[in-house]
Amino acid sequence: MRIEVLIDVKTILGEGPLWDVEEQRLYFIDSFGCNVFRCTADGREVRAWDVPEKIGSMALRRQGGAVLSLANGFHFLDFKSGETQLIVDPEPDRPANRINDGKVDRRGRFIAGSMDTMEEGPNGALYRLDPDLSLHKLDDGIIVSNGPCWSPDGRTFYFCDTWTGEIWAYDYDLDTGGVSNRRTFCTVDRSRGGAADGATVDAEGCVWSALVYDGRLVRYTPDGKVDRIVDMPVKKVTSVMFGGPNLDVLFVTSMAKPPLPRFPGDGQLRGSLFAIFDLGIRGVPESRFAG
Repeated sequence: MRIEVLIDVKTILGEGPLWDVEEQRLYFIDSFGCNVFRCTADGREVRAWDVPEKIGSMALRRQGGAVLSLANGFHFLDFKSGETQLIVDPEPDRPANRINDGKVDRRGRFIAGSMDTMEEGPNGALYRLDPDLSLHKLDDGIIVSNGPCWSPDGRTFYFCDTWTGEIWAYDYDLDTGGVSNRRTFCTVDRSRGGAADGATVDAEGCVWSALVYDGRLVRYTPDGKVDRIVDMPVKKVTSVMFGGPNLDVLFVTSMAKPPLPRFPGDGQLRGSLFAIFDLGIRGVPESRFAG
């Protein structure tokens, strides 16, 4: 195994690495810098788009462009014009919230949750945006929504409220997009001050979680046991995604500046986009939004 800096881009709050198998390109975002980035698997041909608000996550659309979770709701992004278009604001009555992490299920629905910007109150919720652009609430009482991902068969949904110290699993109905039977998938080791952030699932059904402020990536087996720990060169790792031509490179985002003063800083490599090679593990292709 080796860890390399793919791009020293100094994202304020790097998040959401997304490998697209069709384009063979990696997308990632700077949540606080209000940018969407794209590059090749080896970090070349870097392109950036500005978005008008803080961005929590993105997914590509089958018909082109992207769907975004911005601070005040779900938007489309047109890559050619750079323009964004509001789809729906799920929480117009909660100005202290913003929409955060999200991904697309196997049937093309976009799942993303909101968070309390002070990371203190259970004011957030988990939403599903369907291809017909209808919006559905799946869960609530959440402080910081993070780490949505699915088992390889799409029937188990993983998700965390960062500061609970747990990653949850739900039964996921592929036909309806409904969730049920929420239970504790694993308890996160927070002894070093870290917490579960972005996550992905590999082809063997194991969950990879970035422990932000702890500088570690943890691989959990399908029954929730710790299988492997990767120590990173920075503390503020934020999210993970397998990509590259063989889906065997693990891309890792990080943040250059913590969102609140109580969180620790990092050294020279803060905010870099990392690539981890030779793990001997492959990921699962990400779906595109069908709307």
